[in-house]
Amino acid sequence: MPEFSLQKTAQNSKRVRGRPFEKGRSGNPAGRPRGSTNRATKAAGVMLDGEVEALVRKVVALALDGDPMALRLCLERIIAPRRERPLQLDLPPIRDAADIAGAMGAITAAVAEGSITPGEGEVMAKLMEAYIRAIEATDFDRRLTLLEGGGDAGDC
Repeated sequence: MPEFSLQKTAQNSKRVRGRPFEKGRSGNPAGRPRGSTNRATKAAGVMLDGEVEALVRKVVALALDGDPMALRLCLERIIAPRRERPLQLDLPPIRDAADIAGAMGAITAAVAEGSITPGEGEVMAKLMEAYIRAIEATDFDRRLTLLEGGGDAGDC
């Protein structure tokens, strides 16, 4: 009787566990093409083709009568969703890392007085963090160049 071991079988197995297909490559290349429309969607489109104007009139009439869902639907189509707004925030000029403290103080004060939202303040703080990293990287590169004797270091 031959020796049967599950461990040996698992080691000799050619099956790939997890993702059996290469990333970005379909398991069915002859399958449904991208962007193709579902049959149900096509059927609904054909049925509603001549009724669009009547349906819109009906929804507007329901909204004017006070139907909350119809009202919401109309308002969502009339008023675009609120996106980010430009911020009017006076920040002190930032020339080096020491100036970031003043800018962060101005951002904190603007959030505290309510002229910008806490979320906008968070975005501005992250922007300041990125700015300080850029200043530090530039300063590091300038100092490294000076140490290596590779050229003029500017105003060091």
